[in-house]
Amino acid sequence: MKLIIQIPCYNEASTLPIALDAIPKEKLLKIHGINEVEILIIDDGSKDKTSRVARAWGVDHIVRFTRNQGLAKGFMAGLDACLRNGADIIVNTDADNQYCADDIEILIQPIINRKADIVIGERPILKTEHFSPIKKALQRFGSFIVRRASNSKIPDAPSGFRAYTRDAAMRLNVTGRYTYTLETIVQAGREHMAMTSVPIRTNEDLRPSRLASSMISYVNRSMITIIRTYVMYRPILFFMSLGSIFLVVGSATMIRFLYFYFTVGGAGHIQSLVISSMFIITGVNAFVVGILSDVIRAQRKILEDVQYRVRKFDYRFSKDEDDD
Repeated sequence: MKLIIQIPCYNEASTLPIALDAIPKEKLLKIHGINEVEILIIDDGSKDKTSRVARAWGVDHIVRFTRNQGLAKGFMAGLDACLRNGADIIVNTDADNQYCADDIEILIQPIINRKADIVIGERPILKTEHFSPIKKALQRFGSFIVRRASNSKIPDAPSGFRAYTRDAAMRLNVTGRYTYTLETIVQAGREHMAMTSVPIRTNEDLRPSRLASSMISYVNRSMITIIRTYVMYRPILFFMSLGSIFLVVGSATMIRFLYFYFTVGGAGHIQSLVISSMFIITGVNAFVVGILSDVIRAQRKILEDVQYRVRKFDYRFSKDEDDD
């Protein structure tokens, strides 16, 4: 099997060599079933010498954007390049050497043992000294929300240290621009892909995170991503629940109006009727949107299946060309 380690980069000329030097290629080649190990860099429009540094180090593949596209697009471009280059297992890690590269062996073991299609590294968040108490609490809360939305048991949802089988990578679709970490877990969980996590180690912090300008921005973007992804995969439950809230409030207000109407004539309580009508109409509209969204979801599942089959044929054709 061929293992390709992909590393998304944005202005990482100073830290990339450290991350590359830490990758234990010789050790990974000794793992039963792994006979090729390659490294792929995604240069997301870097303004420094990231690509030049990667090329000088001797990486096998470089995907380069002329303009910054965001982490999510870079991740998907990396998967595409890995698949076209015949990867059977894809490992995603960071260019700032956040994750201990020696744990790649631990990360891919469930895939080699055919126990999982996606493996996510669980960082020791509570023991990570450069994480503030607020960040630790938010990381745990965010992972809890993702577990509920994805119906999974992944303890560290924002972790970018991951491994994918070839088949799982072909099934992934990231529609957002911000990040892939949360969306792919919700998608995989709702599509019943085999996911698991393994404990991994982290290294000292070489630079601050660039994913968001502030903690508030990170939380807002993450919640929007979770909600949007959940609505995509469970629309009828989301809109039916939302509609039920409006219908309950509208019905309660209508009962109030009817009570006064039949007891004292309803004088001075017409506003209850107006408010009730607004809530009930909104609730009914939410139900209708939920039904339509569920129909769209069914069509999207068909399109995803078609896309998967096209990708399977396309990447197989690319792999055969490489073999020739």
